[in-house]
Amino acid sequence: MNPNKALWEKGDFTRIARGMRASGEALIRDLGVTPGLRVLDLGCGDGTTALPAARAGAEVLGVDIAANLVEAGNQRVRAEGLANCRFQEGDASNLQGLADDAFDLVVSIFGAMFAPRPSDVAREMVRVTRPGGRIVMGNWIPNDPTLVAQILKISAAYSPPPPEGFISPMTWGLEDTVIERFAGAGIPKDCVAFARCDYVFEHPGAPEELLEDFRNYYGPTMNAFAAAETQGRGPDLLRELEDLFRTQNRSGDPNRTSIPATFLKVMVSV
Repeated sequence: MNPNKALWEKGDFTRIARGMRASGEALIRDLGVTPGLRVLDLGCGDGTTALPAARAGAEVLGVDIAANLVEAGNQRVRAEGLANCRFQEGDASNLQGLADDAFDLVVSIFGAMFAPRPSDVAREMVRVTRPGGRIVMGNWIPNDPTLVAQILKISAAYSPPPPEGFISPMTWGLEDTVIERFAGAGIPKDCVAFARCDYVFEHPGAPEELLEDFRNYYGPTMNAFAAAETQGRGPDLLRELEDLFRTQNRSGDPNRTSIPATFLKVMVSV
């Protein structure tokens, strides 16, 4: 079993995703999604990018490891009456049941990067994309000074060491590593392009309120607080994260939150 299943089912990422909707819609617009396009959204959560793609007329399948997020996505689809979008459980490392060359566009925004066996992830994404199709990933960048990379870095400092053989998901934010992984899946270097973009986390309250959502509903932060509290270091972790959220707020209003987070956009031509 994919060990990330328990991690992402532990919290409720829908609480975080609410503040990511506008950026998800903008990304889909930038990708030029058109009616009839066959789209796979890997690590789709509750549909931050899948639903905008479906609203644009694409035929969308969302796949996620977490059963609670799949159900939340399907609830959103039903509420909007989108017959061209559905969600199912699945592992980005092993897309069993999905046919070769089945999709025109495979999208994974902060999703497949967290799956184990990254080389298998690259091969599976290439396998299910038709020749002439595209793969687009959004991946957090190691040691980047913006929000999410810093949350994960700070959280790791309070967490137990990872198991032997663990490959950090942040390695998907390294261009040479990404090129190497797709080369292993048969994609030439000149068919892989990169850009640095921002995803903006919006919240109608103060930055400390957004942090509370991360503390209570985001699996990696939940685990970090649990580990820190057993060491008597919970207040230290809280102070570090409060300072991070306050200093990165760009709203101009201490009672409203708008925090950009830089990511590596990976664009693969299959």
